Amino acid sequence: MSSEAGQQGSQTPPIKQPGWPMLFCPMSQIQDREVARIIKECKRESFWYRALPLSLGSMLVTQGLISKGIFSASPRFGAFPKMAIAGVLGFAIGKMSYMGECQKKFQNMGIAPFGPQQKRKCHHTCKECKSKSGSSDKEGSSPSAT
Repeated sequence: MSSEAGQQGSQTPPIKQPGWPMLFCPMSQIQDREVARIIKECKRESFWYRALPLSLGSMLVTQGLISKGIFSASPRFGAFPKMAIAGVLGFAIGKMSYMGECQKKFQNMGIAPFGPQQKRKCHHTCKECKSKSGSSDKEGSSPSAT
């Protein structure tokens, strides 16, 4: 009998277990996998399509400007410091320039952009989510004045 009680306790779905967050959504595990997939995709695409090309391009332009005499090379280190700075800046600008594309991917999935003015909530229409967040959704959803 004690083994049956232990098996029944382990088969309890996570929704009914005490201690779960108030706004736990049963779709959150699927949503978390999708979020992880989109983040991985955004990192890969931002690197290959924006950061790497801008970094290499800025380094080539800097090398060209140094060889033409517009920029001067360091007497001790040569062109390396200026090319390194151009590469890092190009990489950072490339990564930042892809943020809008990633936000669009999250919005297409149904997740509002994150930020101090946005509250993360379950955007699925499951019964559990509606019952747990029914009044808070109505209070937080005011039309914007834009």
